[in-house]
Amino acid sequence: MTPSTDNPEEESVGHSVHDSAQAGVPATRAQAPRVPAQPGPAEAGPGRSSAAPWACGEHTHSEQPLPQARPVQRASVRGQILDALRAALVTGELEPGEVYSAPALGERFGVSATPVREAMQRLALEGAVEVVPNRGFRVVERDARELAELAEVRALIEVPVLLRLARTVPSERWAELWPLAEETVRAASSGRRAAYAESDRAFHRAILSLSGNEQLVQIAEDLHRRTQGPLAGGPARTRRAELLADAAQHTALLEALIAQDLDTVTILTTAHFTAATV
Repeated sequence: MTPSTDNPEEESVGHSVHDSAQAGVPATRAQAPRVPAQPGPAEAGPGRSSAAPWACGEHTHSEQPLPQARPVQRASVRGQILDALRAALVTGELEPGEVYSAPALGERFGVSATPVREAMQRLALEGAVEVVPNRGFRVVERDARELAELAEVRALIEVPVLLRLARTVPSERWAELWPLAEETVRAASSGRRAAYAESDRAFHRAILSLSGNEQLVQIAEDLHRRTQGPLAGGPARTRRAELLADAAQHTALLEALIAQDLDTVTILTTAHFTAATV
């Protein structure tokens, strides 16, 4: 166990699930700094949730009551784990159809089960995992047909908005998005699927944000996340060439938007959603 820092608020998760996967074995407590354990639902106090154990997807009766943690630190740890779990889902490290318990994942992160459980419950709301009573969380399996349906829904929502924006947004506003488009190319060049998925969402989110409709942005991003997991029984990683081709569509689309070339915008967006490689 690595000794904790003098300031508990500065402690963070030392290794993600992705790091441990590259080594081929689960991370151990010695590989990641410990983070003070957080109270789970069973220890809820006034004003806190007291969800039953079945709502958490596993037994919690063996967890010992712990002191109340500082809310800022709790949110920070949960956020780090949520990001790491999302990356593990994108890369296929957390395999579709498999069940994972919060205590087991907590051991790999070097933290208590509580922030892992909370992150998994957030992923359940996003449709990435589902609760398995008394066992944990199962990674949702998506087949090619479901991913194609999600891509179609994204196109139905985003293409009309994009065409409207193409007619009204000035070229200089589109030019401000070049750094985001270029970041998708850099992420694709690295071959890291999780990094590309994040940059891809950032690019599309920035475009839709120009509509001024926050509800639209949130719905579109939720659909986007659902398309980014690996296929059930399929390859866990997308080839670098496929990522580069997808990123190239971003730069071509931005060029068409700057030029207000509506025909090209329509062709590129339709092709982009149809491909939906990540």
